Amino acid sequence: MREVRRPMLSEISEDRLRTLLKPYVMGLPHGVVVPGGMYRQLQRYLELLVRWNARTNLTAIREPEEMVRRHFGESVFAGGVLAGVVGEGREVLDLGSGAGFPGLPIQLLLPELRVTLAESQGKKVAFLREVVRELGVGAEVWAGRVEGMPEERGFHAVVMRAVDRMGAMEQVGRGRLRAGGVLLRLTTEVREGVERVEIPGVSGSFVEVSRPV
Repeated sequence: MREVRRPMLSEISEDRLRTLLKPYVMGLPHGVVVPGGMYRQLQRYLELLVRWNARTNLTAIREPEEMVRRHFGESVFAGGVLAGVVGEGREVLDLGSGAGFPGLPIQLLLPELRVTLAESQGKKVAFLREVVRELGVGAEVWAGRVEGMPEERGFHAVVMRAVDRMGAMEQVGRGRLRAGGVLLRLTTEVREGVERVEIPGVSGSFVEVSRPV
């Protein structure tokens, strides 16, 4: 007899999710409207993240509410910053996506964008593919290093968060930008002469915006 998979019980209710994300959503620019189904999608995303993280160590954060604040909240806020600098239908690269941050929450907030999640670690690629399938979003998963993409492939924006060898990978990301493209980093580093927006509720964390010539 075929086994029927029972739906998972959410670690956090949708109402609680909304409450946890409120500071980040309140910080979104005027005109950025949260899609009606985003919270339910994030709830399902969280269920998958908690389940997979128990056996594959996708993130060092174990407490679900902290996952919502640090991963979902910061990523959604970054999506709001991105919406202010790129237009609809633009292509966005999440370089070193890991468990999907910030790229997947950005895709959920801004479904009109075309987000590519680039990740080279097999277990994380498998996770990303399951989340994309479960949530029914159009994000692409690139299983491999960004350097292995076709040379002609470029993006209107590149986003980065908690990437190993950040300095070197920033150069890789810059090399993938189309003319006039934008690089966003979620970081605690303060660099002179670079535009940055402080993330609500996270002291010393920023979304840094640079426009390489």
